[in-house]
Amino acid sequence: MLSIARLAQYAAVLSLLTMTACSTPRTGKHVLGNPENPYPLQKAPEIGDVIHLPTGTLVTPQQMFDVVTDARVVYVGETHDNPAAHRLELDTLKAMEQRHPGKVALGMEMFVRSQQPVLDRWVAGELDEKAFLKASRWYDNWKMDFAYYRDLLLYAKEKRIPVIALNAEKELVQAVRSKSLDELTPEQKAQLPQMDLSDPYQRAQTESIFSGHGSHGKLAAEGFIRVQTLWDETMAESAVRYLTSPEGKERSLLVVAGGTHVSYGFGIPRRVFRRLPTSYATIGGRELAVQRAEKPETMDVELPDYPSVAFDFLVNYAYEGLPEPGVLLGVMFEPDPKGRGLVVNTVVPDSNAARAGVQTGDLLLALDNDPLKDSLDLIYGVKQKHVGDKSTLKLERKGEVLNLEVVFKIGEAHKHGTP
Repeated sequence: MLSIARLAQYAAVLSLLTMTACSTPRTGKHVLGNPENPYPLQKAPEIGDVIHLPTGTLVTPQQMFDVVTDARVVYVGETHDNPAAHRLELDTLKAMEQRHPGKVALGMEMFVRSQQPVLDRWVAGELDEKAFLKASRWYDNWKMDFAYYRDLLLYAKEKRIPVIALNAEKELVQAVRSKSLDELTPEQKAQLPQMDLSDPYQRAQTESIFSGHGSHGKLAAEGFIRVQTLWDETMAESAVRYLTSPEGKERSLLVVAGGTHVSYGFGIPRRVFRRLPTSYATIGGRELAVQRAEKPETMDVELPDYPSVAFDFLVNYAYEGLPEPGVLLGVMFEPDPKGRGLVVNTVVPDSNAARAGVQTGDLLLALDNDPLKDSLDLIYGVKQKHVGDKSTLKLERKGEVLNLEVVFKIGEAHKHGTP
């Protein structure tokens, strides 16, 4: 059964991949052309093309930035695992900072509100990357490779641009997914933003994703509608709280979030405007080609028609992979109860760990003399390695301390998702 998080990611990819440059006239009475693409291009789109969808005009990136930086709020809808989408976000933030130096903030779906103090410390320069990942529990909360977001967050840190945590707490999301709003505890209800569950476009989109799953699919769809609404309403509320605060009232805000939170405007943008009528612009991406080793995962879903363009500006790019392939050690582990290291409970066959001689039951103590006190220590340490690198893994086995040489290659461990 697909998780709600994966469905959300698939839906974001689908919403971008299913858009076409061709116009298919609607059959409804009095409808002329296609409201989603009222002025189709007279040529096939190419990677690098930037289209102003309401007019069908090809513009340069600079012309797009000249327009969107007029707005108080700029939304960029991303595909989470596409570096091209994150370059677009960084370029947009740079354009906003150049236009309004010292008067810009960055709102991110990837962080929940309780992480705000950590973000403040990051922007203030009090945390290096590893300390930030550990304090924010990045790999527990967002799970995406930090490499996708590193440049964006480093630029915010360099320019002292406030980074605003927009999203709802995980515990509340889990409760809303499994229970109706009436069934929530008083404490949970107190955490809810104003919830508008009546948006017809959001409901149509969700029902399309869950179509074909029978009655179980209908129940899952209702839970997903509640969760999607919670995400959108919380992020909208968080954005407005900041924009109307003493710290944010003079600033413009860039909001980065998954494509389904931004496209067609019924996610975050409409819910922000309901709370704070102000100028805004939306930017989205469309993947024209796959330029990565892994093939994208998609669902065979027929999405509904919408009465408007998906974004103000559509940037055509490729679906890319990270520039350098990552390596993995190839173990599953749990913290030692005595806090001495990490206990190996699984060694993936044909992995880098297996080739180095790591065994189940080993206590991992250090990687290249860096102590392994918790999971982030090992995850972060391995992520600094590249294909062909060598490391020394210090471990204890049956009371004996051993130092094993690990040669990092891309092996079978990548199929198992282990560190």
